[in-house]
Amino acid sequence: MSSTLTSAPLRRPSRRARLMAAAAAAGAVMFAASACGLLDDAPDPAVMAEHQAMLANCQDTAPGSLVLVDGTGSSNTEAITAERLDAIEHIARQTAVCSGYLRVAVFSSSSAATTALYDGALHPHGATDNARIRRVPALIEDVIPGIREGYEPAMAELPGGGSDILGMLRLGEEFAGQLSTDYHLELYLFSDGFHNVGHKPGSEALSLEEAEALAAETTMPDLSGASVTVAGIGRVAGDPVPSDVVEGLVFYYQALCAQTGAEECLAVTDFNVTAR
Repeated sequence: MSSTLTSAPLRRPSRRARLMAAAAAAGAVMFAASACGLLDDAPDPAVMAEHQAMLANCQDTAPGSLVLVDGTGSSNTEAITAERLDAIEHIARQTAVCSGYLRVAVFSSSSAATTALYDGALHPHGATDNARIRRVPALIEDVIPGIREGYEPAMAELPGGGSDILGMLRLGEEFAGQLSTDYHLELYLFSDGFHNVGHKPGSEALSLEEAEALAAETTMPDLSGASVTVAGIGRVAGDPVPSDVVEGLVFYYQALCAQTGAEECLAVTDFNVTAR
């Protein structure tokens, strides 16, 4: 006697059942993503792409970024202030992407005449590079508002007496000495370049040779291995500075930086956020 096994015909689930199953699956995905923090901190794709590009610029050692902003009134305009604050935010994001350290301060007549706006590590958590850079936007949102809000009050409280830009280069050496070997110094000086403590470049146009000779008279700190940017040269409130005077100031700060032994020197009128 033989028997034949038969099976019941397959029935297609109803539309209602399919919709309920899809909703359940979507809910499970959303729950898992939320548990991992992916929905709450997911950055804008354009921001993520920009941070990926920044990540490609990170060196073997993390940046110890020191941002020093000239508080004298000669370049105190709304436009210049806005540009400097935007530049500080860019530097902060680059520093965070590379898991670095950031100090931001304003200055006037000496290294003692400084006021810190931020001083701390920017180390986003995460087991991978992508996980870390996803957390950079939230980290920056905790840092930048305080810098922006504290900027003008700090400027107003600075003592007068001029702008000691050379003193800020020496402050860079001190800061580098405080960093561990896990960091390298990236020094940013935002100033119109009219240093008026000691030598007073900018009172007349300087040729390249004259600028180098003037710089050679100055004992400079050791900034070996550092990156130094002096930005905003010649940018002042009121009438524009003659182009030959601005050019002479650029020559002068390039020559000063070269004497420090810095690995990279940049003296510019405008800070280009793509330069670093």
